[in-house]
Amino acid sequence: MSLTVDPPAAQVPAAGGKSTHTLANPGEAKMVFKVKSSNNNEYRVNPVYGFIDPAGNATLEVTRLAGPPKEDKLVVHFGPAPADATDAQAAFGQVPAEQQGNITIGLSAT
Repeated sequence: MSLTVDPPAAQVPAAGGKSTHTLANPGEAKMVFKVKSSNNNEYRVNPVYGFIDPAGNATLEVTRLAGPPKEDKLVVHFGPAPADATDAQAAFGQVPAEQQGNITIGLSAT
């Protein structure tokens, strides 16, 4: 069970900008994910919750609002999606902690 992210890091202007990342699920099971940010004041992520089909991809759009230059990160928590799940936020809450993994996206605002 794993996800990959491309690109694994992003540089954005401290004055504001956007970065797009692709989450890939190379496995054979549908995955559910949740994105957490170390800086909710200057960053917005869409979507925060989502599903990724087996051998599928999902796109994350990261928006940096104007703010002081600094290093931040996004952590994508993921796990196997319940079979009948249709609501990603509710489904993520059903994934036991021991079945979750995570991947970090480094963010640098200069």
